[in-house]
Amino acid sequence: MLILWMSAIASAFVDNIPFVATMIPMIKEMSTLGITNLEPLWWSLALGACLGGNGTLVGASANVVVASLAAQEGYQLSFINFMKLAFPLMLLSIALSSVYIYLRYLL
Repeated sequence: MLILWMSAIASAFVDNIPFVATMIPMIKEMSTLGITNLEPLWWSLALGACLGGNGTLVGASANVVVASLAAQEGYQLSFINFMKLAFPLMLLSIALSSVYIYLRYLL
């Protein structure tokens, strides 16, 4: 669960692609420490980074594109206004992902 939440929060403020690229060797290294089933860790990283990127404007490239398209149409989408709506939704989606990971892999 730590990887899920850590990757979600980090990906909200750092572009999720470089974050995932940094985390891949760390998860691979965990197999040498005796963790045999890495599947929940991979899913936690994927869900956290993907959904976490939706929390702020800078979290995912698509968010920046949407903000620039909105600006071209005359709608100013500020970082704070985007975050007021998107961050709680991101937290909800990560909470639901936590339930999924728990039910799927930890029960």
